[in-house]
Amino acid sequence: MKALVYHGPGKMALQNQPMPKITAATDALVKIRKTTICGTDLHILKGDVPTCKPGTILGHEGVGVVEKVGDGVTAFKVGDRVIVSCISACGVCEYCRRNMYSHCKTGGWILGNEIDGTQAEYVRIPHADTSLYAIPAGTDEEALVMLSDILPTGFECGVLNGKVQPGSSVAIVGAGPVGLAALLTAQFYSTSQLIMIDLDENRLAVARRLGATHTVNSSDGKAVEKVKQLTGGRGVDAAIEAVGIPATFGLCQEIVAAGGTIANIGVHGKKVDLHLETLWSHNISITTRLVDAATTSLLLKVVQSKKIDPIALVTHHFSLDNIMEAYEIFTHAAKNEALKVILTP
Repeated sequence: MKALVYHGPGKMALQNQPMPKITAATDALVKIRKTTICGTDLHILKGDVPTCKPGTILGHEGVGVVEKVGDGVTAFKVGDRVIVSCISACGVCEYCRRNMYSHCKTGGWILGNEIDGTQAEYVRIPHADTSLYAIPAGTDEEALVMLSDILPTGFECGVLNGKVQPGSSVAIVGAGPVGLAALLTAQFYSTSQLIMIDLDENRLAVARRLGATHTVNSSDGKAVEKVKQLTGGRGVDAAIEAVGIPATFGLCQEIVAAGGTIANIGVHGKKVDLHLETLWSHNISITTRLVDAATTSLLLKVVQSKKIDPIALVTHHFSLDNIMEAYEIFTHAAKNEALKVILTP
């Protein structure tokens, strides 16, 4: 089969790989119909994720059709259309019983990281019964690719960890796909202000279309001043970091209000400074999280009801044969006005 293989920092290649095989009774083999590229894949290519070893097939998102199941799989059968969760969960270990599926002792974020992933024609899914979701009839498969990772990530790591409540003021730093997913799902809570901050005017325009009450272009270095003006000088109740660099985490520290929460989503490859000299007395909380995908079923119902439409995040389409071009487009997303790219084997 064709697959995109990681060969160390800055190196990858589309090449022929052996077909995956069922290796445990709880495995399923899924034929990929749609997959995508995540910002986390770019972090892997930068060398920020040392758990991903050279020779690994990248990708942790997608939808497909069950090709084969192990003897222990009871929830799915050959021919079922499924969403592949970015998190594999056994469902029975200590962490899974605490709904911390990302820390599953035999799963977690392993696809496209510790084991071969979804940027391929076929993928092996461990713990299939608790790591796949059935696709309802008549649902747009491209929209459901967003349920593999970015919608639950934006919701869980940003909105829920940010303690967003009705009437909250919220600033999301980073209008990329995950930041926009946080924007979509924050609207479940009737916030008073939804402020999107980014350097790219095109992405800010998308944010306005998707429900941002205010947008702030931070390229002039005055983002803090603008947010304070919008909030009567107090800052925001929830500052959601959706980039993963020191500057954006620093910005969140400057705009969070007393009693507020900084919710980190971004994957950080470098150390950041924590300014306790100014925050020690401010009653703030700082939360971190790897998505658990515990809300995928809930979000699937919301998408089915058309309360949100994640297809709005899709900007480009490629065949798997053109995945190198897709990476080039996605790597230079601002230049190419790219959000999520859909890849079809």
